[in-house]
Amino acid sequence: MKYIKLGNSELNVSRICMGCMGFGNAKEGQHSWTLDEEHSREIIKRGLDLGVNFYDTAIGYQSGTSEQYVGRALRDFAKRDEVIVATKFLPRTQEEIEAGISGQQHIEKMVNKSLENLGMEYIDLYIYHMWDYQTPIYDILEGLNAAVKAGKVRYIGISNCYAWQLAKANALAEKEGFAKFVSVQGHYNLIFREEEREMAPFCYEDNIAMTPYSALASGRLAKKPGEDSKRMQEDNYAKFKYDATKEQDKAIIGRVQEIAEKRSVSMTEVSLAWLLTKVASPVVGATKFHHIEDAAKAVELELAKDEIAYLEELYVPHVLTGVMAQNK
Repeated sequence: MKYIKLGNSELNVSRICMGCMGFGNAKEGQHSWTLDEEHSREIIKRGLDLGVNFYDTAIGYQSGTSEQYVGRALRDFAKRDEVIVATKFLPRTQEEIEAGISGQQHIEKMVNKSLENLGMEYIDLYIYHMWDYQTPIYDILEGLNAAVKAGKVRYIGISNCYAWQLAKANALAEKEGFAKFVSVQGHYNLIFREEEREMAPFCYEDNIAMTPYSALASGRLAKKPGEDSKRMQEDNYAKFKYDATKEQDKAIIGRVQEIAEKRSVSMTEVSLAWLLTKVASPVVGATKFHHIEDAAKAVELELAKDEIAYLEELYVPHVLTGVMAQNK
């Protein structure tokens, strides 16, 4: 495993971040493909054995049970100062808004609940899960800064935002002396490259780490055209993101398969090796051993310039989907 400094922070993270959305009590969540605690622990332990020290979860994953599973496993299998734990908080609910709960109060409640779920005294990277259009960004930044000053959070990150929003937030934070966002977690992979328009150049300019989710397009970049999985069959949100461009994407996926066969590696390794030339640490979901094993191998795979160009050649612009489309 290789490691990298996470943007303008002192966090040394593995080049692969284990995405933990697949862990948690499915009875309390929306995903039938999530793992129970026993199997989640096995995957986390395998990740640690492979040198993965960066784990990403969220209070919104399976009603907080993902945080609970991750916290217990890491407490049992690792020393706290040897792992980097990231979790996310959701925007204020309509009920909170109507009750007059401020953004600052909301964040205090959220961070305390995540610390309780994790069973930890601090969170290494606390991520603003999606832009809250009903809460002033000043309130969000002040609430996050208070959590940092209290020692509950070391650094803050953001997810699902536009480059202008991140730039505006960090400019305000700098003006007010608040903690600034050191990372951004957006939708970015070989068949969805819209982050390259503005976000990637901005992050490069300001040394903000990119830790994209959907690194394998919900499994599409790990399987030959025509193959699928239980998640690909049942994840309606992923279908919403990718089905409209299925035919254009199929040609790119075919090229991933071609290079994988030529190099005698998995398609996961090729897809992630490409992404690793662009970002600090992609978030890779893992619900089977080979998911994290192939991801770890990708760190060692170096693609030639002509292979990178071949993979990128057929890309066509995609419309924004998912959370970002809803927020336009």
